Amino acid sequence: MTDTNQTDAVPGRAITTPRSGKASATIYDIAALAGVNPSTVSRALSKPGRVSAKTQQKILDAAEELNYQVNIFARALPTGRTQTVGLIVSDITNPAFFDIIRGAETAAASRDYTLMLAESTESAEHEMTAAKRMLATVDGLILASPRLANEEIQELAAKKPIVLINRRVDGVASIVADTETGVAEAVRHLAAQGHTSISYVAGPERSWMSARRWESIKARCDWHGMKLSQVASGMPTVEGGRRAAAVVKDGEATAVFCYNDLMAIGLMRELQGAGVSIPEQLSIMGFDNIFGSDFTTPPLSTIKSPLHELGVTALSRLLEFIVPGDQAGLVESSAGTEAGASTTAPGAVGQAGAGAGGAAAAALSTELVLRGSTGAARPA
Repeated sequence: MTDTNQTDAVPGRAITTPRSGKASATIYDIAALAGVNPSTVSRALSKPGRVSAKTQQKILDAAEELNYQVNIFARALPTGRTQTVGLIVSDITNPAFFDIIRGAETAAASRDYTLMLAESTESAEHEMTAAKRMLATVDGLILASPRLANEEIQELAAKKPIVLINRRVDGVASIVADTETGVAEAVRHLAAQGHTSISYVAGPERSWMSARRWESIKARCDWHGMKLSQVASGMPTVEGGRRAAAVVKDGEATAVFCYNDLMAIGLMRELQGAGVSIPEQLSIMGFDNIFGSDFTTPPLSTIKSPLHELGVTALSRLLEFIVPGDQAGLVESSAGTEAGASTTAPGAVGQAGAGAGGAAAAALSTELVLRGSTGAARPA
């Protein structure tokens, strides 16, 4: 018994129909079933519109019947592209990345690209390993909140197009959430509520964004004449917030910013367990406005980051590098080049495949979301 079926498409001719556990169908199988030349199948599958509508449909029907799957590596031979892009996030369990991933996927799908996902588990070593593996197969890579050193990111960018989210590195394209607007609103609100002493529970030491949030808060507190202190934590998780609770409770601050919403939620829970009333005794403010940040009691006040738009913009920017000059179908974004941001010409550090515009930093605005976790300062 053989693994062949007879078909009426080509009378008297046997073709191989793949079955479970057997070799996958090829364009030659499709050609035999459809009664056309293999070159016609290749044109129909790679560049629709180059054959007649009737022939195109015949080929598609044959491909479906044979359960044909495109081999991305074979398709990459003539074009040099696999139609895949990679995204590495620092912590897949952090809801802040959910919308970033969804935004990137939306933009990728709009251009018939497949998005491949990996996480670094907050480890620079794991991030480098994942990046090197991905770069062997994808057309370009997005690093979201990377923990790698600047030189390591530049080394990767010399190989293939790379776009960063919430990180700036000379010569590498980046999309960041501009903290200034949201922080200015938040500090102004706390000052109006009578707060004069603020604390910031920091994120990971390697976090570029944690340092930028601290700088923004410090600048606004200095403007309003408010005292500011920093609490080291390191873990951008609920547990990290819990671990900072004892230091916060013993401090003199009447309001606290946390590096992200997860830490703010952990801090709030731990302090409430110790009998601290929120916001009567202490106001708490997070960052990002993740899903679930309003599920706490009281709901968490936070500075909203444009997470979905960060993903869309980063992926769209990446595709501009991969296919220079071809922006058809790109998902539109309101991101623009930030005033004063440097633009480096391609080749300065090797932003592989960069377009004529070079590597630019684009910033998306943040905004204050007021809920129940902030209020008037407690009496002295």
